[in-house]
Amino acid sequence: MPIPMLGPGLGQMLRDTPGDVPAALRFLSRLPIPPLPFERPWDEGRELGQMAPAFAVAGALIALIGALVFTLAAALGLGAFLAATLTLAALMMVTGGFHEDGLADTADALGGTTRTRRLEIMKDSRIGSFGVLALVVSFALRAGTLQALAQHGVPAVAGALVAALSLSRVGALAMLAALPPARAEGLSRRAGRPAGMALAVGLAVAFAIAAVAVVPSLGAGALLGGLLLAAAGFFALVRLARAQFGGQTGDVAGAAVLVVEIAFLTGLLILSRHP
Repeated sequence: MPIPMLGPGLGQMLRDTPGDVPAALRFLSRLPIPPLPFERPWDEGRELGQMAPAFAVAGALIALIGALVFTLAAALGLGAFLAATLTLAALMMVTGGFHEDGLADTADALGGTTRTRRLEIMKDSRIGSFGVLALVVSFALRAGTLQALAQHGVPAVAGALVAALSLSRVGALAMLAALPPARAEGLSRRAGRPAGMALAVGLAVAFAIAAVAVVPSLGAGALLGGLLLAAAGFFALVRLARAQFGGQTGDVAGAAVLVVEIAFLTGLLILSRHP
């Protein structure tokens, strides 16, 4: 039976989301998730983009690990900067630096003089100066925003992390939908372009998670600021990828995760209520 007041497709998608979360966690992290009884079996006909709602939930669950680290560090009196640094280190260990690798490869590729050369550089596993700089700046921006948000209390930082990671994981799939694949092969082509319904539901789930996580401690204005700046950062990256690479790749999708995270946290900070 469809969920009342919802179409059959939407209702089925919402019912399937809990069963898709374990697979989303395995894809987005290195957490050793065992087979679970409620898990929906994966079949070759399904595309990654169909899991957008599960990506939103998985991002929030991963963020809880970072929130726990920040809470423990703060309780030990380590200070906001060290707490933020340890939080980001823990999250990178959990994800295996998956998205950082995409950001570094995307930044390095911008040094190419032609589209073909840029895509070649992006596939190179070695990291160049542009990639190193991008990683340093992205880490500093995230640590700085978390440190500044700590003035509102530990719950505010925890909520900001949950919201940012939920939205940013859906942001990666939104990048796959916004542009065609830049290559004839690769992860982004195999993943498929997310359908509008799946992406819309994924964004709605992420927005709901963000509202619950952020509004009580930072206010609705901060949430709005975070969403607007995240959207601006996302569309700026879309334009850049279209102009420089002719489309998206798995690395560009990974870069989108961090761009959305940083922009969202910055927007929260700018419009957060003063303590």
